[in-house]
Amino acid sequence: MAHNVIVGQSGGPTAVINASLAGVFSKARELGADRIYGMINGIEGLLNGKYCDLEEKITSKEDLSVLCQTPSSFLGSCRFKLPEPEAGNEIYDKLFNILAELEIEVFVYIGGNDSMDTIKKLSKYAGLIGSTIKFMGAPKTIDNDLAVTDHTPGFGSAAKYIATVIKEIIRDSYVYNLKSVTVVEIMGRNAGWLTGASVLAKGTDCPGPDLIYLPEVPFDMDNFVAKVKKLTEEKGNVVVAVSEGVTLADGRNICEIDGEIEGLDAFGHKILSGAASFLAKYLAKNLGVKTRAIELNTPQRAASHIASLTDVQEAFMTGAFAVQGGFSGKTGEMAIICRNEGEYKSYADSFDINKIANEVKQVPIEWICEDGTYVTDEFVSYVLPLIQGEPQLIYKNGLPAHLSL
Repeated sequence: MAHNVIVGQSGGPTAVINASLAGVFSKARELGADRIYGMINGIEGLLNGKYCDLEEKITSKEDLSVLCQTPSSFLGSCRFKLPEPEAGNEIYDKLFNILAELEIEVFVYIGGNDSMDTIKKLSKYAGLIGSTIKFMGAPKTIDNDLAVTDHTPGFGSAAKYIATVIKEIIRDSYVYNLKSVTVVEIMGRNAGWLTGASVLAKGTDCPGPDLIYLPEVPFDMDNFVAKVKKLTEEKGNVVVAVSEGVTLADGRNICEIDGEIEGLDAFGHKILSGAASFLAKYLAKNLGVKTRAIELNTPQRAASHIASLTDVQEAFMTGAFAVQGGFSGKTGEMAIICRNEGEYKSYADSFDINKIANEVKQVPIEWICEDGTYVTDEFVSYVLPLIQGEPQLIYKNGLPAHLSL
């Protein structure tokens, strides 16, 4: 059997997901892989016979460097939910026939929780049919909600972007001498890691956001209005950071108060949007102050121009570790990031995918202030090392260069 590798990317992209792809590619080549294939649009694309030879797409050291600074998913993505594995399943038989034709030894999937569900199911099916293909996951998600791993590639860069933008928004809010409230909506369905990262804007040159609301704590509308009212009376201009997934005590998301949600994705998750807009309108109506809603949206996961160097390096590390694990005989595992105690230093390991897939790691309650409106110093100590450093970007025509498939 040839020593062939196939790699795919799935779920929402990040600023460093391609650094993980570069890690897979570089390590596979170093380990003597005969062919390195890329799935185009993930497992869904592979089912439709869409794949490429990555050595035809990444042809130089500069290509590899540019790939590391290219945001979004170089190979394209998908949100495709595999059925539960059982012998004789048509979808699995088709997938494994394709993998057999390509003589795949190691299969690496770069993604978040739903992608790790795919690795879990594929490795289980391989066991059912006696396949020797090794299935490994490489973590990716700006939400930082994967279990076991200390943190996830993509989170550090998104946190750096969010803190930077919040700092700029706060500066802008001070321009006029009038009472105003700016509500900034930040990604985070079930976990508030990204919204909590807004606290990093706080420093000697910036007071940071006034209020921070995470989905880990039920949202109290009356308490929110009272706090904003008090702050506007005390200081005039107020900036609030709120997770898109903040939820009332009755289980409804903020965006469901003012209307229906937009629908469900392929994995049954609510498509959330509108928390900041609703809250800004509510405050304007009830407090009579000028309000503004800002939804950071996709730039949170695409801002490679302000990526964290630490994040880029760790993304590359986990991709490399995943493919190395496959070649060493591991399967049904995900590469994880571990943190040394004391001065920050990280290293890679791997862990059973069954203990990771479909689990959600939330911000520890003890890292959220008692009244649920801010985060603690422990949260800051956890996140701050992850945004350190700036990659030396390659520019073309005055703009960062990207590698295109």
